[in-house]
Amino acid sequence: MSDNGKKVVDGLGRRDFLKTAGLAGVGVAAAMGGMAAGSAPAAAVAGPLSRAADLPKNKGPRVVVVGGGWSGLTIAKYLKKENPKFDVVLLEPSAMFMSCPLSNLWLGGVVDVDLLLHSYLDAARNNGYVWLQGMLVQFDREKRRAWTTAGHVDYDYIVLAPGIDYNYASLGVKDPAVASTLAHMYPAAFKPGSEHLSLRNKLDDFEEGVFVLNVPAGNYRCMPGPYERACIIASYFKKEGIKGKVILLDPNDKPTIKAEGFLSAFNDLYKDVLEYHTSTTITGVDPHNKVVETEFGEVKFADAALYPRVRAARLIEDVGLVDPNSPQMEARIDHFFYNVPGDEHTYVAGDSRPMPFSKSGNTANTEGKVVAGIIAARAAGKEPKWESPNTICYSMVNTDPRESIMVDAKYKFTKGKGWGFTDVRVINKRSRQLAKANIEWGRGLYRDMFGA
Repeated sequence: MSDNGKKVVDGLGRRDFLKTAGLAGVGVAAAMGGMAAGSAPAAAVAGPLSRAADLPKNKGPRVVVVGGGWSGLTIAKYLKKENPKFDVVLLEPSAMFMSCPLSNLWLGGVVDVDLLLHSYLDAARNNGYVWLQGMLVQFDREKRRAWTTAGHVDYDYIVLAPGIDYNYASLGVKDPAVASTLAHMYPAAFKPGSEHLSLRNKLDDFEEGVFVLNVPAGNYRCMPGPYERACIIASYFKKEGIKGKVILLDPNDKPTIKAEGFLSAFNDLYKDVLEYHTSTTITGVDPHNKVVETEFGEVKFADAALYPRVRAARLIEDVGLVDPNSPQMEARIDHFFYNVPGDEHTYVAGDSRPMPFSKSGNTANTEGKVVAGIIAARAAGKEPKWESPNTICYSMVNTDPRESIMVDAKYKFTKGKGWGFTDVRVINKRSRQLAKANIEWGRGLYRDMFGA
C-alpha cells in the first residue's frame, strides 16, 4: 500500500500510473449531437465529415459496429467467424479498452489494472476486422451511410452497441449544473475509465467517516455490482484499519441477485463496518454539503460513489431509435432478433437494448454471438434463430481470504407473461474455489474478445 510513505498503485507510483492511464483515453463510446437517423441527406453534411473514412475498399458486405465495449467487441469478432467475407468496422473513440467487469476487484487491490486494460489494435488484428477510432455523429438508414468524426462510411449492416448513460434525475437532481457537480465529485464508477480511477484515488485518500454507496432502480449495469463493491470497500476499510463505515442504500427490500450470499457476507464479515439500508430511495443530493436525502431522513457522508438509474446511451435518442414507452430510454427493436422494426439492416445490442436481460459482461458476450449469427443468417438469405444469452456472474464478497459467490442463468419468453429466467444455478456459499474461478472467468472472456 505504501513505499517510503508514498501511496502506490499496483507497483507503480500513482503519478506514473495516471500518466499511463491517461494514454488510454478509456471510456464508452459517446455520441455527438446528431439528427434523427434517416433524416439527413448527404448534402446536409459538410466539412471534414463529408470525406470518406480512411478504410480499405470492402470486398464483401460491410458491417459497422458502433461501440467497443463487451458487446461490440464480441459482435465484431464473431461476425468474421460467422462469415469471413464480411468487412467489419468497429467504430470506437477510445484509444484503449478498460473493463467494467472485474473492476471492483482492482478497486480492492485483488488484481492488477493490467487485467482490465486491452488493445483495440490487437483485437482487430487478431480477428481480421478494422478498428476505426471515432464517434458516430449521425447515419442515414435509407442510404446506409454513417457519418463519423473519422469520415463517412457506407455500410450494408450497422449495429449500435453504445452502452449506458446516467439519469441523475432519478436521484432527485434535476438541475443540470448540480448533476454535473455530482458526476464530477461523486462518480458512480460503472462506466470504465476516469470514473474508476477517481474512485480508486478516493479510496486511497480516505481516512475516516462515512462512505455512501447506493443501488439504483430499474435494470442497471451489473446487478450484483453495488453489493460486491460494498463488500470490497468494507474489506478494504478493515484491512487498512480505516475508522470509517460503508453505508449502502438500496430501494429494494433485499439484494436484487444472490441475496442469501450477500446478506451472509454483510452479517458475518462486515457487521461493524457496513450498514445496509433496505427499502430506501434517494430523493435528493446536496453535493457541496455532502448530504444524501432519503424518505427516512438525511445521510451525511465524508465521501461517496452515487449510482443513478441508467438509461440507454444518448446516441440511441439522438438517432431517433428510442422506444417512447421505455422508462430507461432504451431502443425500439425486435426483442428476438435485435433489428429496428421494418429494417433488417439496423440493430441495437448490449446495454441499450430493451429486453430485461442482465446488463453484464457475460450477457453482452454471449448475446453478441447471437447477434452476429442473426446478421450472418440474414446476409445469406436464411431465417435466423433466437438463442438465449447466458448470464454467468461471479461476485467477490471477501478479499482476505478471497471468496466469491456466483449465479448462472438463461432467459425464456412465455406468451402472456413476458421474459423470465430459466436454467438458474446460484451458489450463495462463498468459497476460495469460486474466487479463483471468478478471476479465470474474466481472463477467459478477455481472451475470447481480444485473442484470435
